[in-house]
Amino acid sequence: MAQLRQEVDPEEVGLDAKALARLDRHLATEVDEGRLPGFLVAVARGGRVAHLTAYGHRDLAAGTPVETDTLWRMYSMTKPVTTVAALTLVEEGRLGLDDPVHDHLPAFADAQVYDGGSGSGLRTRPAARPPLIRHLMTHTAGLTFAFYHTHPVDARYREEGLDSSVRPGTDLAGTVDVYAGLPLQFEPGTQWNYSVATNVLGRVLEVVSGQPLDVFLAERVFRPLGMTDAGFEVSAEQAPRLSELYGETGDGGIERIAGLPLHGRPRFLSGSGGMVASAHDMHRFSELLRRRGELDGARLLAPATVDLMTSNHLPDGADLRAFGSRPAHDEPGNEGVGFGLGVSVVIDPSRTKAPTGLGTYGWSGVATTTFWVDPSRDLSVQFYTQVRPKSSHTLYPDIKRLVHEAVLD
Repeated sequence: MAQLRQEVDPEEVGLDAKALARLDRHLATEVDEGRLPGFLVAVARGGRVAHLTAYGHRDLAAGTPVETDTLWRMYSMTKPVTTVAALTLVEEGRLGLDDPVHDHLPAFADAQVYDGGSGSGLRTRPAARPPLIRHLMTHTAGLTFAFYHTHPVDARYREEGLDSSVRPGTDLAGTVDVYAGLPLQFEPGTQWNYSVATNVLGRVLEVVSGQPLDVFLAERVFRPLGMTDAGFEVSAEQAPRLSELYGETGDGGIERIAGLPLHGRPRFLSGSGGMVASAHDMHRFSELLRRRGELDGARLLAPATVDLMTSNHLPDGADLRAFGSRPAHDEPGNEGVGFGLGVSVVIDPSRTKAPTGLGTYGWSGVATTTFWVDPSRDLSVQFYTQVRPKSSHTLYPDIKRLVHEAVLD
């Protein structure tokens, strides 16, 4: 076990302590008024943690506090980690960004694309080109999620029992085979649609490496980076540090809900959302990216590979709102934000919902966890709580605005 610790005073790295105190007060109000159980926020500059606050509870019923070693369900913050692991295979020449997915997963060989209709009248046609590995990393493969309720294809996902992205009782291989048998929502490479694609990528990693996904990620990412608590399950020793999961209620409060089945190795190893980790673990991961592939003598990726990962891959400089499938992604928060390999990338700060620097990259999880790295300010930020919201809220833009106000130079 390793804990995140504050290493320098804010002023030493050009941050305003008073502005950071405003950030803490804002978040503490969310806890005190019952909208969050507790939180941890960390701000680092030049890789050194200059602000670290833990407040409230990781378990409201037990009264146990959030601490710097609390463990969090990362959900979709797993995706960048899976992508980094995949890029290590790309560098080794064992996987190519332009490999058709069916080269590694034959079930995708006869991909069909939606061509109209719905329900029993849904029509398909053969895909003009196959989905590629890069399409999985950029969420442009034509895959989707069952929870959107916006398209006849996501209705098919629900019919196949994929409400939680996994068919109950199946493992990763079995679930990915189910995905492969469903129509693509659009031709690969023609739209952005946040999806189950990173689960497919995780299965590709298993096939190429010959190892289960959890073993491969531990070997390629967790152990080299000293991410000592990261994994797909929690041990009996770790369990007391795991935060409980809460969901929003209709009256604006929160209530305890079921979370990932982390006590024991899960049957379904989700490269999209199965990871648990501490703030120390994710600081190590974000430092790997900020330092362009190397940390404390361990080089996982070449600088050029990290630059490729954290550059916008949407065509013609498009952002998520312009290139995203509608209506799911036609929202103001997607303006000025593109997508790289496993991470979002700010391409036009003048249009983003909150102040951010050009090239800022990162990602978030459904339980209200987020991280980002701003290369223009050499700034890294993490925020954790464990609340699944009913809809999008203003918390992330508020955090970004308040952190932005703390930067003095």
